[in-house]
Amino acid sequence: MRCIVYKKRQVTQFDDGYYMRRCVDLAKRAVGCTGPNPMVDCLILKDGEIVGEGYHPKAGQPHAEVFALRDAAENGTAYVTLEPCSHYRTPPYIIYFVLKVVVGMVDPNPIVASTGLKKLQDAGIEVIVGVEEDLCRNLNEAYIHRMLTGKPFVTLSEGAAEAGGYYSKLLQEYDAVILSSKALSRKFSWPISKEPGANQPLKIVLWDDQDTEFQIPALDSDEASDVTIISVRDSFPESESIPQVIQRLSFDGASLLSSLEHCYARGLCSVLLDLSGENGAFEGVLKEGFEGNLSQKVIIDVLPFMAEPQGRVLKFQDLNPS
Repeated sequence: MRCIVYKKRQVTQFDDGYYMRRCVDLAKRAVGCTGPNPMVDCLILKDGEIVGEGYHPKAGQPHAEVFALRDAAENGTAYVTLEPCSHYRTPPYIIYFVLKVVVGMVDPNPIVASTGLKKLQDAGIEVIVGVEEDLCRNLNEAYIHRMLTGKPFVTLSEGAAEAGGYYSKLLQEYDAVILSSKALSRKFSWPISKEPGANQPLKIVLWDDQDTEFQIPALDSDEASDVTIISVRDSFPESESIPQVIQRLSFDGASLLSSLEHCYARGLCSVLLDLSGENGAFEGVLKEGFEGNLSQKVIIDVLPFMAEPQGRVLKFQDLNPS
């Protein structure tokens, strides 16, 4: 993976918001790849020229600032979407190169939270915080939620279940997708993102013990290692189609909270709860999610269809889950 886009070029004088918006756009190159870390981009400006850019490509790789500063001249201004990390070496690294740092938002990680900014200020560097903060927060809404609550960010998705298009992009963005066993048996295909270079999400199947004909689509050994079946009280589906390598977990109830705790323990930030096709199978899960305030977003894909015979009249599907 190429981690740096370095193009030295003259630009018209813009304000701090312009450069921060550029950073947000470029940080999205790592969508779906950085968990449990946030997406971060850094841009270095000197004398009206962008002299360095870099983003954090994935967990375990250097921070965005490190990539941006590799070819940058000294005494410039750094624009970074998230407060520079203070529990590793990044702030001292910045100190040697820039006179000013513009930050989109403070890092909610309690072991960072403003300490990186303080180190920069103590070194005599001018620091500006909160430029395009809403954009920066939206960029990492799942990371922020996980840091503040200790739970993954949950999105309910209804209707967007085609192989490509918007559903494919959703699968690229989320660390895990939760399916009902009934919906999986009916579709008989795994949700897979078609986006180039996408990391495929962990697949969690909530098995209904009334689903006696549960079958899963074919998997190779690598794919099977990214599947977890969650059931109730040590009762697991008996099917020759289920590879032994698939992880099996049981709780007192195949609950949303138990599933989210499992995801958090695995370092996942975001979970997509796929409601397409089998709303009834998730009735208890949905009730638990709403009553426990466990879900943060709802996405409904509304598709029009043409009605006959009275002309080409555009109507919408009934979205009533009953």
